[in-house]
Amino acid sequence: MANRMISIGEAFPQFEKTAVVSLEKGQEFVTLTAEQFRNEVGQWTVMFWWPKDFTFVCPTEIAAFNESFEDFRDRDTSLIGASTDSEFVHLAWRKDHEDLRGLKFPMLADTSKSLAEELGILEPNEKIAYRATFIIDPDGIIRWVSVYDLNVGRNVKEVIRVLDGLQTDELCPCNWEKGEATL
Repeated sequence: MANRMISIGEAFPQFEKTAVVSLEKGQEFVTLTAEQFRNEVGQWTVMFWWPKDFTFVCPTEIAAFNESFEDFRDRDTSLIGASTDSEFVHLAWRKDHEDLRGLKFPMLADTSKSLAEELGILEPNEKIAYRATFIIDPDGIIRWVSVYDLNVGRNVKEVIRVLDGLQTDELCPCNWEKGEATL
């Protein structure tokens, strides 16, 4: 039986995982923890998950998040990509795929699948992560969750729109965009 998916209003789980941050020899890997992101005053976090490296939909999403990296930075938001593949598979994929070589955010490796399982986003048959996106506030509380089936890519602009709305701390109507009136 699958774990219940963690949701809005709950604390994002503690983690300590290896991530790929560079293609430069000797600088490829770092250890990331949830505390690193909570300790930065006013820092939000967007963590997005994909099912498998070396697939077809996933690199389009990863590239789209990378293209919007500055939009997240402008919103005091750290961006983390993650899957259940190892850091070595992440590194090989980054080296192999033109759109992934210049990534500006870490690719977290959840090889034990413990974080994906704790989040409740582990697909029950293949034991890979669903396409899940979490917006986490500076206090480490989940403020938005979106989960897609394995074969459908997400909309990065919608993630940014929701982040903008959450950061206003106001009521935002349907289809609201940053700069428009709130309720």
